[in-house]
Amino acid sequence: MTLTHSKLRPLHAVLAVAVLAASGSAVAQQTRLHPQAQRISDEAIHADLQGYEATQGRIQALNDGGRPIRDYHLSKAQCWLDVSFHEYTRNDRSAFPQEALTESEKLIVDMENGVSPIPTDTALVNNAKYLRDDLWQRLKVIHGTPGFSCAQQKVACGEVELVHAGNEFNQQQWRHSKPYIQIAEDLVNEAEALARQCDIGPAAPAAPVGPLIANVLFEFDRDRYKDIRTYSLESVDRALATIASEQRELAGVALIGHADRMQGKGFDYNQGLSQRRAQTVRELLIGRGVDPELIRYEYRGDTQQVQQCDGVKPRAALLECLLPNRRVEVQFELKP
Repeated sequence: MTLTHSKLRPLHAVLAVAVLAASGSAVAQQTRLHPQAQRISDEAIHADLQGYEATQGRIQALNDGGRPIRDYHLSKAQCWLDVSFHEYTRNDRSAFPQEALTESEKLIVDMENGVSPIPTDTALVNNAKYLRDDLWQRLKVIHGTPGFSCAQQKVACGEVELVHAGNEFNQQQWRHSKPYIQIAEDLVNEAEALARQCDIGPAAPAAPVGPLIANVLFEFDRDRYKDIRTYSLESVDRALATIASEQRELAGVALIGHADRMQGKGFDYNQGLSQRRAQTVRELLIGRGVDPELIRYEYRGDTQQVQQCDGVKPRAALLECLLPNRRVEVQFELKP
């Protein structure tokens, strides 16, 4: 199987800009992007497109040399390259395109030089905002499971997309980071599914079966079925469909209700609000055929915020940014 990178096709006149600055051997090449103010000539555009293509070629060479596409570090190098190019073509004036590209090349150099082990940490490049701790923690758990061998590509790209989202948040707040958060959340769900289904062989220990997680989101200060963001119900339906397709059996369902940090009516009010939300989702699941005897719920009010939204204004933007905190986390616990 060969590695492709459709995003590098020159579809527009304004593309990425880079100059290859050799520092020693070819293996140690580093791609340097022109400052945004200098990205004005066809010559610079052409040179920098060559830089991106050269970096892509090094990833392809590693793949051709036997490192599989699903490999965590190869995947991460590819995803760093993808987000760098994506933001560059969107005329990102910050340091993000360069720093993301540099992260890709760091991994490439380590792989080319046979470094082992290669670090798995993920840099918050360009001082990207740390968003969605819940998603970071779910990815961290996968790293420690036998099923990681099957899920590593999705894990790597999920981590990079969370940084991508954090960079967008810093630049243009929640409205621009939201699509990349959704991409990251989808990658986390896909990674967990791959880890669960991973055939690690009869000699290996059985992989633990973690819960399937869905988040049902509510409008501000609301707790009824009609107040649920409709698209968030898709995560519940996908989870139920996954259980059916994997022929799994439910051991239980934990509903954990939450509220955002807006405490205009007090801590106790938010505790009650999160409880009512959990009760609403309980009825929703029963309506979808889940045995009520399997369902339990708890409520945590505003004590576990997954998105802080510090400095976001005006109020309407703040409330939208805080949406992931107004959730009921649905944990579908599966039998081995």
